Amino acid sequence: MPHYPRSFSGYSVDTLPVNHHHWKAKNEEGLKDAIFILYDSWVYNDNPALDEIPIIIWAPLDHVTMPPRVQQFLKKPNVTVIAMAPDGQEQLDAHGIANTYIPHGIDTKVYKPTDTIRGKPIKDFLQIEDDEFLVGMVAANKSNGLVHRKAFAENILAFSMFQKEHPKAKLYIHSEASRSMGGFNLVNLLKSTGIPPKSVIFPDPLDLRYGLQRKDLAAIYSGFDVLLAPSYGEGFGVPTVEAQACGTRVIVSSWAASKDLAGPSSWQVAGVPFWDEPQTAWFKLPLVDSIVKALSLAYEAPRGPDQESIDFAAQFDEAKIWREKWEPFFRNYFA
Repeated sequence: MPHYPRSFSGYSVDTLPVNHHHWKAKNEEGLKDAIFILYDSWVYNDNPALDEIPIIIWAPLDHVTMPPRVQQFLKKPNVTVIAMAPDGQEQLDAHGIANTYIPHGIDTKVYKPTDTIRGKPIKDFLQIEDDEFLVGMVAANKSNGLVHRKAFAENILAFSMFQKEHPKAKLYIHSEASRSMGGFNLVNLLKSTGIPPKSVIFPDPLDLRYGLQRKDLAAIYSGFDVLLAPSYGEGFGVPTVEAQACGTRVIVSSWAASKDLAGPSSWQVAGVPFWDEPQTAWFKLPLVDSIVKALSLAYEAPRGPDQESIDFAAQFDEAKIWREKWEPFFRNYFA
């Protein structure tokens, strides 16, 4: 299988047609071809050469309303659209864009309740006492410098308010603490809210940069008493499913794809409209008071693996999705 390099442009928009032409020239068997994209669609509008190539796009729709430039690309006649969440499919249907629904998948043989990590009980590894309540966040710290879709500010402020009532609570943030990946300075944000440094845990920088083994991440999810995951909008939200597969209840937004990933034991927070000027579309901003209330409800909930969450996440098992969704799609598309 040939692997093509990315270009010097941000999204390799310029090299996609070249790479496709190179592959097609070597396709002596005359196999049906397509470029398969898993990325925000609006970035691909400005290269006319892409209008002449069959494209399949697994399209994330993370706004409450569909951005016009997203709609522009998805309506092109050479583009076949796959929705990754029911909310995305509803938006596509509302704009008359033909689509197929296929969600992301996880390996539920790996993402399951896990007690130990690297030979240690997970609480010992994270240095958590038995009577402490661990809130976890798993989210990329990337932004445009002004707006952070993952709502780090709102979530951290809400945790600081919650912790004043529950001083035994700790916050684990599985993300880059600095602005080096284009996000916010989370240390400054934490200081501004008055959360004691001893109450916050970041992963080892080498583990974060090189990537934990999935079984180790499953153990970390299992160590959370709740996953804190409200955001301005999600196209899917894989950590939400991974956490529930490990038996961990989740707190999510009540809009976009997040509402579709909320199992029966989860909590959904309220939000208010938030205008995304660059995309000319609406996000929602999660309300801090609503997050605090959800954290309080999670604190009162039973501890330990939640079977309802595990059962809910089972529908996203990767083998099941491959068998029931991807195989029929590919057989039909490449027939």
